[in-house]
Amino acid sequence: MIDYTETEESAEDSDELYEHHRIVVDKRQALLRVDKFLMDRLPNVTRNKLQSAIRSESVQVNQKPVKVSYKVKPHDIITITLAEPPRDTDVVPENIPLDIMYEDEELLLVNKPAGMVVHPAYNNWNGTLVNALTYYLQNLPTSRNGEGRPGLVHRIDKDTSGLLVIAKTDYSMAYLAKQFFDHSIERTYYALVWGVPKEEKGTITGHVGRSAKDRRVMVVYPEGDYGKHAVTHYKVLRNFKYVSLIQCNLETGRTHQIRAHMKHIGHPLFSDAMYGGDKILSGSPTGSYKSFVENAFKVMPRQALHAKSLGFKHPTTKQIMQFETELPEDFAAVLAKWELYEGQ
Repeated sequence: MIDYTETEESAEDSDELYEHHRIVVDKRQALLRVDKFLMDRLPNVTRNKLQSAIRSESVQVNQKPVKVSYKVKPHDIITITLAEPPRDTDVVPENIPLDIMYEDEELLLVNKPAGMVVHPAYNNWNGTLVNALTYYLQNLPTSRNGEGRPGLVHRIDKDTSGLLVIAKTDYSMAYLAKQFFDHSIERTYYALVWGVPKEEKGTITGHVGRSAKDRRVMVVYPEGDYGKHAVTHYKVLRNFKYVSLIQCNLETGRTHQIRAHMKHIGHPLFSDAMYGGDKILSGSPTGSYKSFVENAFKVMPRQALHAKSLGFKHPTTKQIMQFETELPEDFAAVLAKWELYEGQ
């Protein structure tokens, strides 16, 4: 059973896999190829899609990957895990402009603007990235028999800007999802945080889970207590005395990982209302400095977080691909303001 209760404020990224099917083979079952066996039990799934899932190790028998030619035996336990949780909501195609950084037959890279919801959910059924994708690309691979989140391998928050990779084939969907699950994807974020970390470089390790007081907020728990293992590597790129521009590299991709981890070490993201970063946390909250910060909040009225680069192995060529974006206008503008203020 999967407990999936996330809202659109979901994740900087996600490297989790979700179990969609669990089948215990009957004791009287005759030997039969696993793809043919599953075809009989999943009538709405094509054989090509099943074979792609088997080759990408999304189908496992007794907790181990198998080949397409594997013969199912009595009492085998077959599980099918995919990158996205099961959903029952049809996605309505919408003609929404996309900032496409790269595209080929297998995948495309999208630079998502801040404010755009990634996938349809409660109170956000329209105007999402997935609505735009279903219009731009017909017959995208989906997480569940034509439903779910077409082509979506990972996610970033509504008010986080930056790169997302989108799969265009079933095989690419499974292949890319496996890389996220194995933590072999290179993910670099830029964040503006309050204060200056004591160490210029560091690693934050701590289980991330939902707060008991507010389910929208993620907190860091003692190792093994609650939540999921999470690791963030950071480096200070620029010290503005009251705030710092930092680079974060994700080893894992948990819900709100960077936002929760940075608050945990005492440096919430600038203008991040959910994690307390929309108040003056460094410097005296009076006079001209107060006016300056309030003006900076207006320039960037969202968490200062941008998914700057993404690196992965291409599903078919097996070449390492690396992509990078410029900071969006609001992020660049608020950095310029802090740079000017520091100079004064």
